[in-house]
Amino acid sequence: MKLSSQERADVVAHRIRRAHETWAETQEIIAHRLWYAAANRMYYACYYMTSALLIHFGHVTSTHTGVIRMLGLHFIKTGLVSKDLGHFYGSLYEFRQQGDYDDFFEITEDDVVQRAEKVETYLQTLESLIRNDSSGSGKANEA
Repeated sequence: MKLSSQERADVVAHRIRRAHETWAETQEIIAHRLWYAAANRMYYACYYMTSALLIHFGHVTSTHTGVIRMLGLHFIKTGLVSKDLGHFYGSLYEFRQQGDYDDFFEITEDDVVQRAEKVETYLQTLESLIRNDSSGSGKANEA
């Protein structure tokens, strides 16, 4: 389904809002020392912002691994997002997967705290790419 410019802008705004809400929720979860839930919500805060970025620039995918691939192809390979942040997002996905599905994977306070420090940078970096897009519609960088 093709979105109109207004529909796309609405979805992007919704995803950005969800990213910020989920990040705030994550900080509360961390304060309650719920490490598995924090790992899950950290990933989703970043996922919502990443999907907002992709949608803004006209890139659509329907899977989490597709989001990772599209981020790499359109933003990391082009230098718009650093390799370090791209690696962070991919590793956060794996971390969340292990925490959610691996019965014997342990998530500790240190695991969460060291990742949480980078989430804010990740969210700000991607949101600034959306906000600073000179075309205002993302079409300038469409393939």
